[in-house]
This record gives sequence, structure tokens and C-alpha cells, in this order.
Amino acid sequence: MFTGDWLDIGPIDQIPLRGSRTVPVAGGPEIAVFRTGDDQVFALVNRCPHKHGPLSQGIIHGHSVSCPLHNWAISLKTGEAQGEDKGCTPTVPVKVDAGRVLICRASTLAQAA
Repeated sequence: MFTGDWLDIGPIDQIPLRGSRTVPVAGGPEIAVFRTGDDQVFALVNRCPHKHGPLSQGIIHGHSVSCPLHNWAISLKTGEAQGEDKGCTPTVPVKVDAGRVLICRASTLAQAA
């Protein structure tokens, strides 16, 4: 459901702590929405900058996710690879309003372009 510039993807409790869910984007890459152990929410394009592994299947530690293919650590806040690794995954603005997770419609559509 669209709410102005934001797409409502459901209640926050549908994303487990230290877990994720994915949002399909017609004509574009899937978006992964992550919920950290301290209950913060982040959204990234669901592919590692290294070999395009599905970040939604990685392990969340702090505010990072480890790619399930080659263990690259990706910052959930910036999408940047951490440590010695180089690369960046696009981020998508996300917010929680009244217990509902909202992702930025314009940014989601831009990923599909």
C-alpha cells in the first residue's frame, strides 16, 4: 500500500529480530529489509557487491550483514563493504511509523529503472 512517498510493507513484527524479509520490485532488483538486534530497520538492494549473493540470507551482526556466499560484511546503514573488501550495495530509505515498516517509493522505483 502506498502512503504518499512511502510504500507500506507491513508490521515490524513480521521481521524477526536479527532477521530480514524481501520485497519484490517489478522490473528491478529485490529489496531486503533488515531488523537488527537493537530493533533498528534498514533496507538494501538484496545483492552483495562482490558476487551478488542474497544479503537477505546473511547473518546480521550489529549494523552489518555477512553475505552468505563469501562472508563479506556489508554496512546496513551505508551499503559499503567493510574491512579489506571494496564495493557498495545501494541503500533504500526506510522508516517505521506506528509499528509499520515503510520504504521510500521513489528510491524503490529508481532501483527498477
